[in-house]
Amino acid sequence: MAIKSLHARHKDLAQTNRQLEILNGGPFTDGELPRFEDKIAETGHFPLRPGKLEILQINVGYMCNQVCEHCHVDAGPDRKEIMTRETMEQCLEVIRHTGAHTLDLTGGAPEMNPDFRWFVDEASKAGIEDFIVRSNLTIIRANKKYYDLPEFFKSHNVHIISSMPHYTRGKTDKQRGEGVFDKSIKALQELNAVGYGLPDGKLRLDLVYNPSGAFLPGDQAALERDFKIALKEDFGIYFHNLFAITNLPIARFLDYLIASENYEDYMFALVEAYNPVAVENVMCTNTISVSWDGWLYDCDFNQMLGLKVASKIKHIKDYNEDVLNDREILISQHCYGCTAGAGSSCQGKTT
Repeated sequence: MAIKSLHARHKDLAQTNRQLEILNGGPFTDGELPRFEDKIAETGHFPLRPGKLEILQINVGYMCNQVCEHCHVDAGPDRKEIMTRETMEQCLEVIRHTGAHTLDLTGGAPEMNPDFRWFVDEASKAGIEDFIVRSNLTIIRANKKYYDLPEFFKSHNVHIISSMPHYTRGKTDKQRGEGVFDKSIKALQELNAVGYGLPDGKLRLDLVYNPSGAFLPGDQAALERDFKIALKEDFGIYFHNLFAITNLPIARFLDYLIASENYEDYMFALVEAYNPVAVENVMCTNTISVSWDGWLYDCDFNQMLGLKVASKIKHIKDYNEDVLNDREILISQHCYGCTAGAGSSCQGKTT
């Protein structure tokens, strides 16, 4: 079934509105899907408000060396949205004064931003407790200019979180492209070689698992155990934690759900798995997401839907943490993805 992408490379207001129209009861849902705001109201969580800010998540650009079928950022080699040094300077000013303890750099492949290393150098001086870079692993083997990334990360004590769809070649390459598995294995071995992921090591290396189809992830602890056994026995690879993340029905995954006629079933599966305990720990309650052009969002999923924070402070240049903390979090039907089962966020399960 061929369809026009709902989240085209150069998205505009009409395209993001189209996604929201579908999520909020568009033509692909015949049954009556309970509204997320009504669901959380039943358990006393509406309106959803932020707690103490802990994580500043910054997307430095949508350019990527891969085109993964589940990517909620719709990243790829042809994306031109890249954070400028001017916007990075504004982010650095916030990093130096924020109450957040974690800085989380993401993309695309964040390493492809031409000012990435400069930004890491400057941000590492700010004394953030946990400095995360979300690397797709294959970037380390993409080009000679990236070969030294493991040593670069080590020199800045960067916490690496990397996507690894499966511990087998077939399932990984199906989701992320031919040859991705072998390159990922090589990158993990190189990270291990400089000290990342070792059982008693301080250089943190965590992996992220996303389901490859229209179903929810399995038990995170069980998946982690299976990954650790397989990667160690087959390739001598070590890592610390595995985060199982539910695919949210936006961008490419929304395209896939509609094209495969799984959208309605998947949405009802999310609703049926709703867990009120998970609501209390969703990422939007302790995170601010910053887009490549400096706009502020409750989470990176809202960023992809163009839902800027409901605050008079909407851009990093005007950042005021006290004002931002006094806001309601914007929600829609995609939020069911973060509250299903054990819950899901960029840090894995929430309960």
